[in-house]
Amino acid sequence: MADVRSARVHTFVLAGGNGSRLAPLTDRQCKPALPFCADYRVIDFVLGNLCRSGLPSADVVVQFRPHGLVQHLRQVWQDPADEAEARFAEAVGPYGAPFRGTADAVARNLARVSPDVDLVLVFGADHVYRMDVAQMIGFHLATGAQVTVSTLPVPLAAASAFGIVETDDSGRARRFREKPADAQPRPGWPGEALASMGNYVFDARLLRCELARAAAAGETDFGHDLLPRLVERCRVMAYDFRSQVLGGTAPTREPHYWRDIGTLGAYHEAHMDTLADTFGGRPRFEPDDPAWPLRPSRAAAGDAPPRLHGSDIVASRIGAAACVERASVHSSVIGRGAEIGRGALVERSVVFDGVRIGEGARIRRAIVAEDNEIPARERIGYDPEVDRIRFTVTREGIVVVPPGTFTASEHRAPADATAGT
Repeated sequence: MADVRSARVHTFVLAGGNGSRLAPLTDRQCKPALPFCADYRVIDFVLGNLCRSGLPSADVVVQFRPHGLVQHLRQVWQDPADEAEARFAEAVGPYGAPFRGTADAVARNLARVSPDVDLVLVFGADHVYRMDVAQMIGFHLATGAQVTVSTLPVPLAAASAFGIVETDDSGRARRFREKPADAQPRPGWPGEALASMGNYVFDARLLRCELARAAAAGETDFGHDLLPRLVERCRVMAYDFRSQVLGGTAPTREPHYWRDIGTLGAYHEAHMDTLADTFGGRPRFEPDDPAWPLRPSRAAAGDAPPRLHGSDIVASRIGAAACVERASVHSSVIGRGAEIGRGALVERSVVFDGVRIGEGARIRRAIVAEDNEIPARERIGYDPEVDRIRFTVTREGIVVVPPGTFTASEHRAPADATAGT
């Protein structure tokens, strides 16, 4: 396979979507800036993958509510003095009219691409996975592709949620359709279709020409506009994500894990995937594998360990500097600096950074966003009718407590702590 080091590469990470399906979590911050698994942000996965793959820089294209994301990039991913972690993620925005689509976002930043660049990578910022991008680039070079789309198989019944790549037996794309209702199965696998992961490798010269053509035609999006046409005119190859060979030390149940966390239900489920079950099983995905660290080592410097005073912690992840005081946390993720009061019970939930949960409170199958101080003996996730009146409830029954719902100044009458047990 061709040596990726011989290619001159420029990388764009698209982090500009408004994340409307994740509201109210995205009412204050964009989707890539959302916390994930206590000690990470969603964008850390794509940046970590690029960094560990030997790709030292990226332009992060931002748009909606970018302030928290930009702050995170500056704190974690920008340190020109640190040669060992040669990682410089720079945020670039629309500086004027908003981007009209993914292709428009890249087209309006093409001036940042040096004329001598061979390949342009365009990767999404809102997926949870581990990937050696160098292997995908090697595949692109070895197959003589002009465009490579990373793919993974999905059941035909789920194909309408993805961009679908239809290929021949050699893996060459013959058709690309965005979220088709009648997706065709991949060769030899009648029950599966090949879904795009939203990660692309383009020949730089071709991309410049096609973006100019798209702009003249009023086309703005890769999935809806450019890729369907490129498949007919160019050599577009489908890269099978499952062909990745990636060493690791953490045992998991799904070595080629990938998840789009574009909905509240998917965001909650992805967190649950990182937890071992209560019977000693293995998680589907392990973010902390030391063989493939997702963040620069400096990002963790100075983090205080969590304090777990006399608490019952089962199959859970507790963030740095969190405090759990004689409470029970089962199959949950507790964010950095969060506080769980005496006698509280948190089950199958995601608690954001800095949240305070009062004594005796009970929270089940919930996402508790930032800037919340849950009153003592409060009950969330036990009465669906009451929860729907007060909060957002997903179709899966996950209760979402929006940012700032409970504040320290509130004096609410606590719910009956014995009801519904």
